[in-house]
Amino acid sequence: MEDEEYDGDQYEFEYTDDDEGPDAMVDVENQYYNSKGEMESNPKEALEGFQTVLEMEKENPGRWGFKSLKQICKLMFLNNQPDEMLKRYQELLTYSQTGSVTRNDREKVINKLVDFVSTAKPDSDSNFQFLAQFYETTLACLNQSDRLWFGTKVKLCRMCFESKDYQKMQKILKELYLHCEGSDGQEDSKKGTQLQEVYALEIQLCTELKNHKKLKELYNKSTKIKSAIPHPRIMGVIRECGGKMHMSEGDWAKAHTDFFEAFKNYDEAGHPRRIHCLKYLVLANMLAVSKINPFDSPEAKPYRDTPEILAMTDLLNSYEQNHIKEFERILQNNKQSIMGDAFIRLYIEDLLRTIRTQVLINLIKPYTKITISYISSELNIPPEDVESLLVALILDNKISGHIDQINQVLELRDSQKADTRYTDLSRWANHIANLHSSITNKITH
Repeated sequence: MEDEEYDGDQYEFEYTDDDEGPDAMVDVENQYYNSKGEMESNPKEALEGFQTVLEMEKENPGRWGFKSLKQICKLMFLNNQPDEMLKRYQELLTYSQTGSVTRNDREKVINKLVDFVSTAKPDSDSNFQFLAQFYETTLACLNQSDRLWFGTKVKLCRMCFESKDYQKMQKILKELYLHCEGSDGQEDSKKGTQLQEVYALEIQLCTELKNHKKLKELYNKSTKIKSAIPHPRIMGVIRECGGKMHMSEGDWAKAHTDFFEAFKNYDEAGHPRRIHCLKYLVLANMLAVSKINPFDSPEAKPYRDTPEILAMTDLLNSYEQNHIKEFERILQNNKQSIMGDAFIRLYIEDLLRTIRTQVLINLIKPYTKITISYISSELNIPPEDVESLLVALILDNKISGHIDQINQVLELRDSQKADTRYTDLSRWANHIANLHSSITNKITH
């Protein structure tokens, strides 16, 4: 097991009384390292060995006992003994009060244990209770001025989000915002990085609760912070939620930009959300009727043939070639990888309408008359859906013509000739108006 030691291990601090012999210190150190060597192969033996170290330092608690408690906490966590782990963790926290270890060393070990325990998911009531108690225990021994306080509070807030405890999350967010304020009650410019992380948390909450007004406000604030040097994962969260916000507004182009930025940030952070954002990028690309292939960018190109993204790649190819039946076949055959994503599923109807519109416009180009039944067979949709699509396109001036509903035929006008005729009529009307004005002037004079 990887040893996550604090920097104090690199130095020889003397925490025991001067009259304690060096042989005793060597024995304690040997016992610690022997126990540590058993952690992977024989965790039970290692646990007993670390307990022996604690007994050897019982009279004068020191660095080896502190290190042993850290390893005991890790072993108990891995062995699914949450109650015992919390007891030993509380024991570890008392070491700074006795002067056995420095504050700096204590913070480093606590931070590593917090990160270690944070790998647990609050997917059950027992896990949630354990994590909540662990974080609260940690926070109880810290001051708000401690660097570790903010990080632990953020982890607790994120856990509340994952477990859908939104009421508690909102309460924690208020504390975090207060932490980011200066003495004047305004946002502290020196805490821009921390503030952006808090924004990212609330942006996720607003996205989940579909509070679009608040989401837009927070998104705009978060992207205008100049003093922050955020972790790429934080910017990935902000940009992903921004992309979803733009999608809900039907602004496909802005969504495309945000999803691309989210993908790049997650990719830099090595975060698995990069695959999701790449899928969303392809989705926004098709809805925006963009002529640029998203996989042409050097950042996205390596993922073109990734199994999780392959279905979206095939979908994009069939879209670009206006192969509507192939497009629908890919959707049908890849329900899990495409339709399994709840966000993508929201926009499948929009996507189908977009490709049908593109295919329809290209299909009718050579004709002056075309039957609705023929269009229906080419688009693979019922005649009434074809008629609805045609009406929308005529009203949007994307096609010039009218529907003969009796004969179920679309009659198209030559837009160039129509434009010329309307120009001539306009010129004639202007000429009549000028003539009328001239005659009126002559009569009055």
